Amino acid sequence: MQVIDWDLAVATGTRLVRPGPQVSREEARQAVSELRTLSREAEGHVREFTQIHTETPPQPATIVDRPGWIKANVEGFRVVLEPLTERMSERQNQTPAIVTAVGSRITGVEVGAVLAYLATRVLGQYELFLPPDPSGQEAVGRLTLVAPNIVNAERELNVHPRDFRLWVCLHEETHRVQFTGVPWLREYVRGQMTEFLLASDLDLPTLMERLRQAADTVADVVLREGDGNLIEAIQTPEQKAILDRLTAVMTLVEGHGDFVMDAVGPAVVPSVVDIRAKFQQRRAAGGRFDRTIKRLLGLELKMKQYAQGSAFVTAVVDKVGMEGFNRIWTSPETLPTLDEIADPDSWCRRVLGSDALPA
Repeated sequence: MQVIDWDLAVATGTRLVRPGPQVSREEARQAVSELRTLSREAEGHVREFTQIHTETPPQPATIVDRPGWIKANVEGFRVVLEPLTERMSERQNQTPAIVTAVGSRITGVEVGAVLAYLATRVLGQYELFLPPDPSGQEAVGRLTLVAPNIVNAERELNVHPRDFRLWVCLHEETHRVQFTGVPWLREYVRGQMTEFLLASDLDLPTLMERLRQAADTVADVVLREGDGNLIEAIQTPEQKAILDRLTAVMTLVEGHGDFVMDAVGPAVVPSVVDIRAKFQQRRAAGGRFDRTIKRLLGLELKMKQYAQGSAFVTAVVDKVGMEGFNRIWTSPETLPTLDEIADPDSWCRRVLGSDALPA
């Protein structure tokens, strides 16, 4: 049973996505080559600074265009949603075939449209969930950089291209170091996502109620610029607790990425102060339509995660040093809760003990 028509999602996304900036063939070749080189350079800086080491051999980043990013994310979605697909297949006899067929095509178009929007904005990402490799030789994750978006951003910001590219690589390579250097972290995130999906109420009355709530949320955000988002609108009470845990860990990893980027940057990126100031302005900018879409998709929450997570990491490292902070990667039990991210001292007391804090 297919919950989402994935082929239609890819076709819709690649058809709707806007083309990247105009570049010559030589400019494109140079950008791809430099991003690959800088990703390797950034990885060394990140490992040395974070003191997180791994047996995984370094890999150059995968450089894609906007349609390539859409295809890669559809592959990841298929892996993430596999448990939900299997459960719904068990209930296939309860749902008329025509409803399943039409529903999968509708969601395929919707997913494609969302990905087309995001594909113009994402600079890079560490892809946690890839289709299984039959040979077992490929890495479990993949660092992807979206070359057209990086080039477009550096032009809009009017910043030094090489400096900006290395700065972006520092953030994204931090995610690769996190998930390859902390062996349990990937499966923890995947387990929480699976638990979130399987906590859904799949009976028809509940589904219709969730859709009604989603429609109310869209109206509130679009017409009155409310604060809701679609994820909050359709989640069950059981999912709320799981989402809090997911939000906490993603706030940590995103904030850690921003912290490392800004801590390493001054030593290796000469124009980092100019880049950070302009990039912050870019994050906060956007017209009403852009702000509305960000609210609906929960992207404004992601912007807050960068700031909250970075403030938490900064506070802990200032108090107990990098070695003390790295206790955070010991196990799922040492990860901070959302409340502890807002109160770093409480995490230090719980995990490190009161003696770890300065008098």
